[in-house]
Amino acid sequence: MMDRTQLGRDRKLHWQHESKRTGRTESRIAARLFLFFPVLLFIWVNLISPCILVAQARTASEYEIKAAFLYNFAKFVEWPASALADPKQALNICVVGPDPFGHYLDDAVVDKTIAGRRIAVTRSRLPQDLPACHILFVSASQRLSLADLLSKLRGKSVLVVGESEDFAISGGTIQFVLEGNHVRFVINPDAAERSGLKISSKLLALAAVVHDSQTREAEKR
Repeated sequence: MMDRTQLGRDRKLHWQHESKRTGRTESRIAARLFLFFPVLLFIWVNLISPCILVAQARTASEYEIKAAFLYNFAKFVEWPASALADPKQALNICVVGPDPFGHYLDDAVVDKTIAGRRIAVTRSRLPQDLPACHILFVSASQRLSLADLLSKLRGKSVLVVGESEDFAISGGTIQFVLEGNHVRFVINPDAAERSGLKISSKLLALAAVVHDSQTREAEKR
């Protein structure tokens, strides 16, 4: 009987000792974490967080580049005199559908002129709400079909730019394409001619060129 009592006391003492040792271990771990908290915070603020911001910046820079292209396209396109009859008239860049540019397009044209004309930027989700446009960017998420949009623009001198697949070969004038991390563009000179626009050979030399005939050939296959 004494042996069992003594055994019980030994087990109780052993459990108390282990509890104290475990408690001291947990306290030491907590203390170490507390000491390392500033280091972890430094890593987050200076290493991880900037990486996230850089990743966001890389996504945004695509449209920063496209905004710069829209401005520069105007330097290499000639509109008929009737499209810019008023010398005080601004060259109007329009965006139809959800705007992917944010402030980049406004930044690209602020305080800049083309042939002495100021540049205006107009946005609308519906093409019928837009004023007279000289350059029209069609958002990839614009719901109106390109064919319907082009029919509404028939007879107007508008440089129609988009980024949807097969945009140029389907009748758009200029299509942005991504090749790796680079923004390139495709030009359909037949579409430009239909709109009464003359595109500089210098701009054509920088682009991939497609024609309406390629659309008809693709439809036959």
